Amino acid sequence: MSLYPSLEDMQVDQMIKIEAQQPPPPYASPAPQQQQQHNILPYPTAEMSPAQDTSVMPKTPVSPYPQLAEFMGMELSEQEIALNMPEYLPHIKAGSGQIMAAPLSSSSLGLVRAQVSHGVRQVIVCKNRNGKIGLRVKAVDKGVFVALVTKDSPAALGGLRFGDQILQVNGQNMAGFSSDKAHEVLKKVKGDSISMAVRDRPFERTVTLHKNSTGHIGFVFRDGKITDIGVDTSAARNGLLINHNLLEVNGQNVVGMKDTDISRIIDNGEDIVTITIIPSFIYSHMIKNMSNSMMKRLMDHSIPEV
Repeated sequence: MSLYPSLEDMQVDQMIKIEAQQPPPPYASPAPQQQQQHNILPYPTAEMSPAQDTSVMPKTPVSPYPQLAEFMGMELSEQEIALNMPEYLPHIKAGSGQIMAAPLSSSSLGLVRAQVSHGVRQVIVCKNRNGKIGLRVKAVDKGVFVALVTKDSPAALGGLRFGDQILQVNGQNMAGFSSDKAHEVLKKVKGDSISMAVRDRPFERTVTLHKNSTGHIGFVFRDGKITDIGVDTSAARNGLLINHNLLEVNGQNVVGMKDTDISRIIDNGEDIVTITIIPSFIYSHMIKNMSNSMMKRLMDHSIPEV
């Protein structure tokens, strides 16, 4: 069963598969009046050579152009390409390890940057000259989550992102720790580096949207919170929900940004827009006691490398 980053990708892929199953159209036969003229003429003409006499014409029309397999002795079917050159197929690797078919979105760098795997990875960060790593965490439902990654900090260079869950710090389990206890553990780590086991953003999901002819993707947001979905838009077709907050646009963190700045990123971006969202009640809890001005000033808003 195929997975797709958007409904539009699924519909296009289905159309491609249906067309591929259709038999090739038959070659047009001469009009009846032309056939009748050919039969009356006692000599061949430029339009009908002796070899083209209807009495000796093959019943199955032959294409004047050879197939690729006949011309080069090779068959480049989709199966052969998948077996030998999978990088030429429009596929994107999903977070679960499955391959998503993306005939429309495969060229989108934003889709690649925004992938949420929910998997566990090891992150090693080196402390700066002040002994800090540029990280603020928040306890949610007995778990410890990244609430702030300071720009140009060791945490940012290590690839930590808003919403990552910290499972362990130097082998110590963090489950059940309060925010203060988690910060205390991070501060007391000896040495110049900290090793963390991190689960990739378990509360978050991505939605891939396609701009229409006017450049819109079909949702309204205020203070980063999605408040309305347009009828018959890409946002509506792809199941975007209200009461969710925007965290990333094409993989770029937008937490703490003004709405006008977020809109500018969307408008100036490519026609395919992948947004990362989180339920608003979780977002509100994670940024509690942090002002928008502080998040805008300190948060890492860099574009991740692919």
